[in-house]
Amino acid sequence: MLKGSIVALVTPFSNKGPIDEEKLKSLIDWHIQKGTDGILVCGTTGESATLTHEEHKRIIELTVSEVNKRVPVVAGCGSNSTQEALELTEHAKKVGADYALVITPYYNKPTQEGLYQHFKKIADSVDIPIIIYNVPSRTGSNILPSTVARIYNDCKNIVGIKEASGSLDQIGQLMSQVDDKFLLFSGSDEVTLPILAVGGSGAISVVANIIPKENHELIASFFKGDMKKAKDLHLGIYDIIKALFIETNPIPAKTALSLMGMIESNMRLPLCPMSETNIDQLKKVLKKHNLI
Repeated sequence: MLKGSIVALVTPFSNKGPIDEEKLKSLIDWHIQKGTDGILVCGTTGESATLTHEEHKRIIELTVSEVNKRVPVVAGCGSNSTQEALELTEHAKKVGADYALVITPYYNKPTQEGLYQHFKKIADSVDIPIIIYNVPSRTGSNILPSTVARIYNDCKNIVGIKEASGSLDQIGQLMSQVDDKFLLFSGSDEVTLPILAVGGSGAISVVANIIPKENHELIASFFKGDMKKAKDLHLGIYDIIKALFIETNPIPAKTALSLMGMIESNMRLPLCPMSETNIDQLKKVLKKHNLI
């Protein structure tokens, strides 16, 4: 069962634009060495919106191969086209990904019935565990607890949700409508600990890109019953979490990894380099935690 700190991994690009496959493999190995419990690729933090279909598929194939069953691999497979999301999910299944993360369709603004039909179509067509991804600030679409519960009850391979609505009220409503096999993952690092407290299984995390060991220990401490350590770790990394969102994700995360000497801070337009003022602010936080 997927559980713990799952990194929403950045996609390293070379200076000339293509995926830097060697850096990607290096990041994967570093995460596993540091205790990361699962690897998600081709998500929001992985700049999936500017990957070609061929690149998207290549990243998933490479990740499955490099991980080599050491931890679960979650493949981002979402689209605002149900058919396109279905094709990406079929590919993820074919190449050996363990889970598919499927975002609510963006831009189209489907109704709750449309969201239900979207996920049911994919779940009925591909036999792979599917995690719904709800991030209304990005998509303009909020999947409601009753809709999630309906999909979960009707589709055996819908196993959980990455919740990034930021609403603990909505998350509480959802958890009151599903059973204890449902997998709830925090999609917002600042509320990981509260989400764990209402039955969360872990986090699909941005901050894990920078501090994989600490994020793993935070969640592991909670499950071991060491609430003081979990609380201290959560509050101790809170300034890093906030610093990673002073500009649009993944701009600060990739900049931080570059400052740490892990990757080049190359992004694809329309994402662009951080302002100098915000780089200075990010550096202060990283230096405080001895990361640079």
